[in-house]
Amino acid sequence: MKRKGLSVFLFVLGLVLTAHSTDTAPVDSVQLFAWLTAGVPCNRLVRLIQQRGIANSPGKGQIRRFEAAGADATLIRALKSARASVAIDLRSSEKHDEIPESLIRAEADGHARRFHEAELDLRKALENDPNNAALHFALGAMLRQQEQWDDAFDEVTVSAKLMPDFPENHSAFAYIFYRLDDGPNAIAEARTALSMDPQNAEAYQFLALGLYQNQQYSAAVNAFFESLTRDPDNPDTYYDLGITLHAAGSQADAIDAYRHAIRLKGAFWQAHANLALILHEENNFDEAIAEYREANRLAPQDASVRNNLANTYCDKGDFDAAITELRALYAEHPEWTQGHTCMARAYMDKKDYSSAISQLELAVQQNPTGSAEHRMLGEAMLVADKVEDGVRELRLAVELDPDSDTAHRALGTALFRQRQLAEAEKEFREALRLAPSPDNHYSLAAYLMTMDRYEEALVELDAATRLDPDRRLYRARRDELLKLMKEMNSR
Repeated sequence: MKRKGLSVFLFVLGLVLTAHSTDTAPVDSVQLFAWLTAGVPCNRLVRLIQQRGIANSPGKGQIRRFEAAGADATLIRALKSARASVAIDLRSSEKHDEIPESLIRAEADGHARRFHEAELDLRKALENDPNNAALHFALGAMLRQQEQWDDAFDEVTVSAKLMPDFPENHSAFAYIFYRLDDGPNAIAEARTALSMDPQNAEAYQFLALGLYQNQQYSAAVNAFFESLTRDPDNPDTYYDLGITLHAAGSQADAIDAYRHAIRLKGAFWQAHANLALILHEENNFDEAIAEYREANRLAPQDASVRNNLANTYCDKGDFDAAITELRALYAEHPEWTQGHTCMARAYMDKKDYSSAISQLELAVQQNPTGSAEHRMLGEAMLVADKVEDGVRELRLAVELDPDSDTAHRALGTALFRQRQLAEAEKEFREALRLAPSPDNHYSLAAYLMTMDRYEEALVELDAATRLDPDRRLYRARRDELLKLMKEMNSR
């Protein structure tokens, strides 16, 4: 961000203006329409009319424009009942307050998510009214939608200079800083907005986002609830709250937040997708699949949703469904580079090792430094009796991630098949050192049994059984070993 230092100046300026400005200029219909175009909530516009007054009462034509732009009933009532705060010749009031056609087009384009076209419309409006703070603010909003952060910052800066007592300028700065991973400045700007307007729900929302970015999850959750107290029907706030609760480890509360967002906005595909992610993490596969399917229906253009749906099918063990989803994904998005690991798992389940290896080779090409991809490719090669190739891949997996116990254990298995016994034992013991899991104890035990080192093997099987008493395999192998040792001692 090229002007981050400016936020400190604006923070101080905002406080000074708030402290010394006792009255503010009335708003007019053009400003209100521009702010509505920028996404300022209707209830906030109503408060602006109540707090500042209106420069001239809007005529029927302006009222119709606001209705067409989606103004709610409360804002329309406020506009109809507003009385002009300044004396204006009634014969010229309609013309004086006329909403420019370019601004009307900008609202329509923005509503249709044609943000670049809306940007051009607003630039046209500014040619005739270059000192209109609300038009600069709306242009900043359209640039934000296009993720043109520097240009958006510039436009909001102009808006703040022209109208320094407008808290939403600082809310906009807060969001820009949040998107640029600058949590401290996002927090500072949101607090500036709140110092100017303590009832500003959006400022609390963006304060929460900055706190989330700083990993201050508890404080972020509190700020989100402050926002919801003032704007209880905002699905985006519930969505952001869900993300924060998930990051904080409050899975159940995150699920509730996402469900609430969906109740408020049924077509909120991102909320469906994030809800599915948590359900998947909790192994609630059927509900996760239902949510991913709904997200995919609402946003078929988003490849990640279908990819995650396929992965859920893989983890459920429904490999046919996973293959179906991934084939559809690659047909629709040939540029997509993920999902090959899941496809390989499906082929492995079908004992189609050649196809599995081909998929894993693609995964390795796309992520050549990924230890897990090399490990899975090496394991598939072992199953396909390509032992030498498997050892090569598994050595690389260990080299890429020396702290991966699964990579060390797989390499131990491969080396054992090559009869490199001393190296194999070293890898099994390293896996156990890194993670004293039941599987690692069992793998070392299996190796020791083949070497006729029964006493040592029994120690490892005892540990595996103790750590996972419900795993029948461990207990069965332990019983077999005890029986074998007893037979040998009786000879």
